[in-house]
Amino acid sequence: MTFDPDGYLSEISRLADHEVSLAHAALALACPRLKPSSYGRYIHHLDKISGEVEARYRILIEAGSADDCGVRLAALKHILCDRYAYSGDFDAMNPDNASLVRTIDRAKGAPICLSILYVHAARAQGWDVAGLDVPGLFVCRIEHGGQRIVFDPSDHCRVMEAADLRAIVKSTLGAQAELSATYFEPVGNREWLIRLQNFVKLRQIDAADYEAALESVERMRLLFPHEFRLLLDAGVLYAKTHKTAQAIDALEDYIAKAPSARDRHDAALLLQQLREESAGG
Repeated sequence: MTFDPDGYLSEISRLADHEVSLAHAALALACPRLKPSSYGRYIHHLDKISGEVEARYRILIEAGSADDCGVRLAALKHILCDRYAYSGDFDAMNPDNASLVRTIDRAKGAPICLSILYVHAARAQGWDVAGLDVPGLFVCRIEHGGQRIVFDPSDHCRVMEAADLRAIVKSTLGAQAELSATYFEPVGNREWLIRLQNFVKLRQIDAADYEAALESVERMRLLFPHEFRLLLDAGVLYAKTHKTAQAIDALEDYIAKAPSARDRHDAALLLQQLREESAGG
């Protein structure tokens, strides 16, 4: 099976947020150097886990389990956690942890990436499962029939009570921090993807791999062609990789679109420097 990642990203950029396939978009973002024919096995894996979750759910229902959030979570856990041994990897410096391709290869990844597999398999059944970006930990929420369960895909699908979430927030933000209703707002598909790719980009920048970071930004721009903030990232990284003309174009476009005067000022300083260097060269 062949899969054109760039073409796919450009195609879905025109879709409404709820129409975007989170997992397929994450695959397209994950590995631009992967052979097109190689994507087939990852897409097959997504289909396989979805089918196996459905089969496990049917077994549980036929055995007399009530059709509630608990049985749906049990089906997800049985396949993804117990059968395929997916687990969390919290090495913040490893860009593999935010790559869905590498997460599938290794059966482990960052919570924000690992959660994509759970959401994909659940949504394939028509279940209401969303990602929640709680400070300190990305988790999932499943809802059905007025019931709601928050669970941690990176820790054997552990059910997270309010006290557990509060402890994580306090550990991350300080002892005075409390849970906020905003932490329980589902993360949109595009926002989820851009946070995932930003994780990769920052790790690449930390490693001074500016070419790879630029490639990550360029792929994000295929998916988010109207996101002006990416123009600044592109401008800085074009400059870092000595692509001065592209850097100037990106920064000029950013300045024309950025609403904040301070942001425009900072970009203008870099733009002036690049123009002077270009003229001097």
